[in-house]
Amino acid sequence: MCGRFSLLQSPEEVEAFFALDGLEAFPPRYNIAPTQPILVVTAGPPLEPGSNRPDREAHLVRWGLLPSWVKDPKDFPLLINARGETAATKASFRTAMRHKRALIPASGFYEWKRDKATGQSQAYWVRPAGGGICAFAGLMENWMAPEGSEMDSAAIITTAANADVSFVHDRMPVTIMPEDFARWLDCRTQEPRHVADLIKPAPLGYFEAIPVSDKVNKVANTSPDVQDRVEPKDFVAKSDKPGDSTPSSDEGQMSFL
Repeated sequence: MCGRFSLLQSPEEVEAFFALDGLEAFPPRYNIAPTQPILVVTAGPPLEPGSNRPDREAHLVRWGLLPSWVKDPKDFPLLINARGETAATKASFRTAMRHKRALIPASGFYEWKRDKATGQSQAYWVRPAGGGICAFAGLMENWMAPEGSEMDSAAIITTAANADVSFVHDRMPVTIMPEDFARWLDCRTQEPRHVADLIKPAPLGYFEAIPVSDKVNKVANTSPDVQDRVEPKDFVAKSDKPGDSTPSSDEGQMSFL
């Protein structure tokens, strides 16, 4: 599962990495949570012959995919992740997997290692080794209400964790490498079966997991110190301090509904 992530790079850095043009200014975001707006990149419309404009578009969407066939969003679960193993066949994701694959710019994600014996958890900031930007595989959908209002939404595709992350959690986001951006985003000629090989764990050594404090558990904590390295908990005894459990899915989060 991927329930929190961040995007720290400037719009100019994001533009360069994803070959975009004209991103509006945005601040670093240290603790992005479900239902909040996130930046996604999709293929743009076909370009005219000879055009030198980028063939990709950036969108600001809700994190929590809402399929177009849903009648009432309030009665539908929040789909922040799509399992890569079943995304091409599951009803909630198969249309997006065929027609609206996306890239989600990120500087890394958070995951929690939970100790069953004590009930405690240790948060980790999982980022590209040494820092930098990466691209999570994503799916995007457009939902239209009966009265005509629209909402764009997205989910992050996950897969089995590699050895760099599996000591924390058994799942991790699928990370698309720059040389595969075009193929992943090409929903005109590349069917899900053609890009199935991209749904895999990141290469060993690509990510590093850094223990961080329980500050990240609260959505309201959005300052850089949520990523400060700490000594990991030893899980010797139960803690009576608040905030030791993994964060809830909706604590303090924005609602688009």
